[in-house]
Amino acid sequence: MTTPSSKGSRVPASTARSRSARSGWPHPVSCISATGPTSTTRTGVTIAKLTAQLATFHPVAAVSRRKATFRSEFGRLGGWSKVAFVMAPDDVEGPGTAGDAHDRSGRPAGEPPAGRVQPGAVDLVVVGADLVATVDDRRREIPGGWVAVRDGFVVSLGGPSDPLPPAAETISAQGCLVTPGLINTHHHIYQNLTRSFAPAVNGTLFEWLTTLYPVWAGLDEEASYLSAWVGLAELALGGCTTTTDHLYVHPKGGGDLISAEITAARELGMRFHPTRGSMSLSVKDGGLPPDSVVQDDDDILAESERLVLAFHDPNPGSMLQIALAPCSPFSVTDQLMRRTAELAERLDVRLHTHLAEDPDEDRFAMEKFSKRTIDHFEDVGWMTSRAWVAHCVYPDSSEIARLGRAGVGVAHCPSSNMMIAGGIAPVAELIAAGSPVGLGCDGSASTDHASLWLEARMALMQGRLRGGPTAMGSRRALEIATRGSAACLGRDGEIGQLAPGSVADLVCWPLEGVPFAGALTDPVEAWLRCGPLQARHTIVAGRPVVLDGRLVSNAVEDILRRHRAVSARMQGLADLASG
Repeated sequence: MTTPSSKGSRVPASTARSRSARSGWPHPVSCISATGPTSTTRTGVTIAKLTAQLATFHPVAAVSRRKATFRSEFGRLGGWSKVAFVMAPDDVEGPGTAGDAHDRSGRPAGEPPAGRVQPGAVDLVVVGADLVATVDDRRREIPGGWVAVRDGFVVSLGGPSDPLPPAAETISAQGCLVTPGLINTHHHIYQNLTRSFAPAVNGTLFEWLTTLYPVWAGLDEEASYLSAWVGLAELALGGCTTTTDHLYVHPKGGGDLISAEITAARELGMRFHPTRGSMSLSVKDGGLPPDSVVQDDDDILAESERLVLAFHDPNPGSMLQIALAPCSPFSVTDQLMRRTAELAERLDVRLHTHLAEDPDEDRFAMEKFSKRTIDHFEDVGWMTSRAWVAHCVYPDSSEIARLGRAGVGVAHCPSSNMMIAGGIAPVAELIAAGSPVGLGCDGSASTDHASLWLEARMALMQGRLRGGPTAMGSRRALEIATRGSAACLGRDGEIGQLAPGSVADLVCWPLEGVPFAGALTDPVEAWLRCGPLQARHTIVAGRPVVLDGRLVSNAVEDILRRHRAVSARMQGLADLASG
């Protein structure tokens, strides 16, 4: 076991425990062999009864997709005769869980542990927080709290009076607010290669796009990897632990851009949801992009399926999931929208696109389809809870109701909407109608930053501007950035909260120094009202990505040098590219 030393320090144990984010069962279940459905565990629970319990709490048994995963894992292990379980002693709650040990939000179905794990032993404990804001089902807040992690999952939480479990390593959260990691539901990471591109900074959305499409035609695997590395690092510094990316520009000869991004995410240790974006209508077809960055429908669908089969991991605790994401109704054919929805259904993955972002979009839809853009969205089979959309600034009241009834998620991108003067999304109305609403940075060339903390603050201010001073508080903004975003990605209850069985993605936010002088009564409100703020520690699956305000990786300077050269090349700045 280790003990906290100086503030922000991480003290390794003499022997570190191995970690796997994809092994084991929900935390109360450990290792007892079972030879049939009438066999009993050490606590006298029959396997048949345990099966019924699993069906009520294990995420892979909660929906049809994960039931299939549950069955396939049992089949892979040879059925009941080869499955092993261990029930924790008396299946009781651990220190500080206040009943949540029975909130079985699940762990991935993988190989059972070889032997009994010592009760209470953990890989990591984050200790000494001013406040832990769990954003769990009961929205518990724990003054002086700690969080214990094993195999990439939260196993227990507690306060100052609860005994700490033995741990391989300890991270101090003294002077910090601890929250779940923030979740980014919409981004175009490659666009950090063209930040503040002078010819485009004062254009409308369509003018901005038509100016930059020819520049983005220079995107290749190296550029995709470098931009993803920089973008993911920037997000981690701002307290993001899970992010999507909508990469829809695939120039001819550019190579496998999505795989290049995935390489960067794995190197940094970020939880990643890349979406296979696409465009199939060029200028000659009445669209916006040039021919050089569009693809044929069949090629898009074939590549989409390849990526899902190669990379998508649907299991709880997954570090990598793929979604399918035609860019927008005005950049692809309606046939591609329909076929993509059908493919997503067959592969059981999620759908993403832009929707109702700008008034020009409705005018385009009326001219091309003789209907509003949300009517077209429904006609091509996308009005489903499998889909989440970006922006959604301009739905009318009846459209809000339809989106809510269908459970379509919305990625709220406040800074981007303000930068292009796009308006304020009806966030409260969408939530009231039943749509999950999460938070998104959007493209680095439209907002020129990637800080989810700043987006949460913008959401706080926009919500109050639109609905009055009681319409949005910091806790509501935090919930949108965590639980709301998790629901958009189809991972509600797994990411976006701190509870036993949830993933160990968390952020320690410093609430000290000049910016927080006088902020004594409410750490959560101070978190967004004061600042600006970056994370002290960002932890993903129980592993630090940011520690003491710095990236753990030592590759930063080399990556930035290479990124600058590629960015200069794409922007036609020969002197900078060669330097």
